[in-house]
Amino acid sequence: MTTPILIIGAGKMGTALIRGWVKAGIGPITVVEPNPSETLKAVPGLNLVAGLDAVPGDAFRACVVALKPHILRAEAGKLKAIAEKGALMLSIAAGTPLSLLKNHWGEKAGVVRAMPNTPGSIGQGVTAIYAGAEIGSEDRAFAETLLSSIGLTLWVETETLLDAAMAISGCGPAYVFALVEAMAKAGVAAGLTEEAAAKLARATVTGGGALLNADPRPPADLIRDVATPGGTTQAALNVLQAEDGLGPLFVAAIKAAIARAEELAKS
Repeated sequence: MTTPILIIGAGKMGTALIRGWVKAGIGPITVVEPNPSETLKAVPGLNLVAGLDAVPGDAFRACVVALKPHILRAEAGKLKAIAEKGALMLSIAAGTPLSLLKNHWGEKAGVVRAMPNTPGSIGQGVTAIYAGAEIGSEDRAFAETLLSSIGLTLWVETETLLDAAMAISGCGPAYVFALVEAMAKAGVAAGLTEEAAAKLARATVTGGGALLNADPRPPADLIRDVATPGGTTQAALNVLQAEDGLGPLFVAAIKAAIARAEELAKS
């Protein structure tokens, strides 16, 4: 049974999705990408076209829109004919609400929004998904099938919560990378070479993440495994967990990301 899929845009996230679909046997896949990467060109069996004018006229089971928000806003109207033919429209653009998309594609269009993250490029992603009540169980299941090709999926109950999920998981990899960078700089300040500090910081975070994934206990329990009362780890945690430490800092960071998504939605 064939399941024709159209994807608009094939940057890093779009290419990750495409590779996941090919691996899962989902297709045929038509890709609209004017500047395809060598990685994309190497994926077998794709119908790769440079623009929408070259897209076949047949109906698609789903149209995945993997464009940056400002590009989607400029190009969304050109996809109305595809939506009118019954394709499930799946957008992965931040700050682009359903109301705006339906203004372009029609109130009857079946639209799902999703927020994947960059670890999806290695099959270790997590994607938050939202759909209105008009999206039936079959379309929900198919959207989840498409997105689970790059990792875990999580449905949220309201569109507002999609922004919150984006601020945690969508933006979150950058927070982790910033943590590695900060740890490495602190190591250099303590006397380590840049090479040694970077290696220690990177390996510590990747190893800690692997342990977190393998051990189902709450993070607080894992912290206690490392931190001996009165020891060196606890001395550091006293700083990180202070009233002005990581807790309130992350609350402020998440609020800032959500506020920016809300600004984008209004622009």
